Amino acid sequence: MKLLEPGATLDGFTIEECIHSGGMAHIYRVVYADGRPGPGFSMAMKIPRMTAGDGAENIVSFEVECQIMQVLQGKYTPRFVAAGDLQRTPYLVMEYVHGHTLQHWLDGPQPLAVEIITQLGAATARAAHALHQQNTVHLDLKPANVLLRDDGSAVLLDFGLSCHAHYPDLLAEQLRKAVGSPGWIAPEQVVGVRGDPRSDVFAIGVMLYQLCTGELPFGAPQTAAGLRQRLWVDPTPPRKLRPDIPAWLQEVVLRCLEPEAAKRYPSAAHLAFDLMHPTQVHVTHRGTNVVGTPFRTHFKRWLKAAGMHYQPSPLASAQQVQEVPIVMVAVPHKDASDTTLYSLRQAVARSLGTRPGARLACVTVISSSETSASDESRSETNVHRRYLTALRQWAQPLDHPGHQTSCHVLESGDVAQALLDYARGNHVSVIVMGAATHGLKTQRFVATVPIKVAMDAPCTVILVKQNLPFEQLGTEASPAPAKGYSDSDADSAAAPATALYGDDLGPLG
Repeated sequence: MKLLEPGATLDGFTIEECIHSGGMAHIYRVVYADGRPGPGFSMAMKIPRMTAGDGAENIVSFEVECQIMQVLQGKYTPRFVAAGDLQRTPYLVMEYVHGHTLQHWLDGPQPLAVEIITQLGAATARAAHALHQQNTVHLDLKPANVLLRDDGSAVLLDFGLSCHAHYPDLLAEQLRKAVGSPGWIAPEQVVGVRGDPRSDVFAIGVMLYQLCTGELPFGAPQTAAGLRQRLWVDPTPPRKLRPDIPAWLQEVVLRCLEPEAAKRYPSAAHLAFDLMHPTQVHVTHRGTNVVGTPFRTHFKRWLKAAGMHYQPSPLASAQQVQEVPIVMVAVPHKDASDTTLYSLRQAVARSLGTRPGARLACVTVISSSETSASDESRSETNVHRRYLTALRQWAQPLDHPGHQTSCHVLESGDVAQALLDYARGNHVSVIVMGAATHGLKTQRFVATVPIKVAMDAPCTVILVKQNLPFEQLGTEASPAPAKGYSDSDADSAAAPATALYGDDLGPLG
């Protein structure tokens, strides 16, 4: 179809300027033709190329995008407006999102600061995770398809090669070949396996590598043999090309680029977590290596890849993401008995035991009154360090192979809000915390911290009642009721909310 002229009308839309003319489609700015007010945002119309020289994948991928765009929700994708009849003039009208694509940063001054790379990568990972939660895998993530708004959030574009778990995969059924952009396509896509959300993690790893080094890790091969090399070849370590890249960032990038999906991050949320918490990244030889992978290792992988048969995930995208959640446990340090701490640990162990690959984030909240600029022993650095040490001691029995554990000390005057903000910002799937066991008469009037969190949490909340397994020790071993999560001062034993994480700097038990 030839380019439309500005001023032309199509199904009630007036065409303005053409803002993109690519190999698969033309994109125009449009407004309603009859003068109706718009939907509250700018609109763009996408029309697939359908000339004699264009392949069938153009119209097939357009059909896929129309199918998927209508069911996606949230701020990480453009809003759907209308779609045209495939039998007459196919088109797709959607929200026109203002901002810059990742390509803008790649084309700008180099090298990019690590802080910028981290922010761009985390925003992209969060957007991909939101997509995966809706049973959709993008499968064509690249710098031109990731747009950053002014507020720093990412929007994913172009779903023509995507796969939705609840709809027929038209590309897999009709084209019977690997589809994707050569520089960013994942190894399993090369051999025709689609639908694994870890394929998008691989593509984000490629973009992170570009942001770090300015180069594609595997080049831009145009042949099937060239594409297959990523099944066994490791890219040059980023720190060999750019020595100022920190080891933790190289660890993150190269983990994303593992040839086998099972060795990558299990979800994009886990990737975003590491990018936002670099001090929690466990650095291995993968992060410190500046020499590269020896030929002998690549040769062994080549032999293995010759007979490798990737299998598609048996789970829908959303279900696969749920199988590897980020579990957050809120650990009180004030007036918390051994029984409370033991019960919390047992509940977390049970939750992690059923979810191999899950990540555990241990969080405690302190108030600013606990630090003092004039007292060295109570300086912010020393207080945070002391609580981190105590958290790590408490979490040590939970640190098993297959799970990653990190500890975080937050400072806030509102404990419940601090916990909620952390859960939202890190895509936490499950919050485990102690249930208040005192002040019950006034809880109907004054909400305790657990109740506040449970009411507003963006995820599942598990409230743990203390359970003492040491009855054989007699009544002397019975601790006082836990006070860690109460902000009621009834029954004289209750502590106010501001004292939840008070001046007691003792160990967590």
